[in-house]
Amino acid sequence: MSSAARIHWRSFKWAAWLGWEMDSNWTEPWLFMVYSVIKPIAGAFILVLMYTVFALIGQFRDPDLFSYIYVGNAFFIFVGNTLFGTFQVIQSDREWYQTLRYTYISPISYYTYIVGRAASKVAVAALAVVITLAFGALALGVRFEINLAQLPIFAAAFVLGLFCLVSIGICLAGISFMTAKHTHGLAEGIPGIFYVFCGVLFPLTALPEWAQSVGRGIPLTYWFDLTRRLLLPPNTISTGLGFFNDYEILALLLASSLIFFLMSIGIFKLGEFLARRAGKIDMTTSY
Repeated sequence: MSSAARIHWRSFKWAAWLGWEMDSNWTEPWLFMVYSVIKPIAGAFILVLMYTVFALIGQFRDPDLFSYIYVGNAFFIFVGNTLFGTFQVIQSDREWYQTLRYTYISPISYYTYIVGRAASKVAVAALAVVITLAFGALALGVRFEINLAQLPIFAAAFVLGLFCLVSIGICLAGISFMTAKHTHGLAEGIPGIFYVFCGVLFPLTALPEWAQSVGRGIPLTYWFDLTRRLLLPPNTISTGLGFFNDYEILALLLASSLIFFLMSIGIFKLGEFLARRAGKIDMTTSY
């Protein structure tokens, strides 16, 4: 391993450890684990209530549609946790703990440091997703049909989806160099846009034509669609992406992940440069 690779690995490893300590040190470990289990189950019950209301209003009952909604919402946990986990690092270090200047001048890659801090959020989200899917299968009758031959495709799609999410989060982190502390609306608003336009709650075909075009331009739309294809049995739900096969969607995910990765480097460096030039790299906003 080269010296540069060792520096990046060290930065990632200790940043991930720091992120985990910050996320889990508010209570005893056993209580944290109980919370980690109860939270996704409570979210599943909220989803059941939403579907029940939809079913009563529309007077329909479609198990395939419920499974579609359930799996989409389960994997959307990654979106909120990952984006917030990358976006809020600069804000928390600069505004809450006022340690950004010390981290920034240390002999590490600050880009890799932010990715490491986000890793703990991804780990917690992964646990929540597994619990949500298991609860759906055991208690809510969600049927999964996993083909072992497709596991490599699922693993590749899973990694590419998270890679794309982290890259989008780094783009937001680069913007946050130049923003004040009251920017959580951006970290919550962007996932909200994805929730509406990426086919999480309902297929793209339920949206107006212009909204479908927006959804097709967001790579997470393809991530959710491919995940459902690989985990759920075949169904008659029209997602608007049926003309793509699994490998074509995987190729789209790969291309979009690389594009967002390059964008994240550019936006992060630009935000860092502008903040340093304006003297705002560690400036707190005391209001």
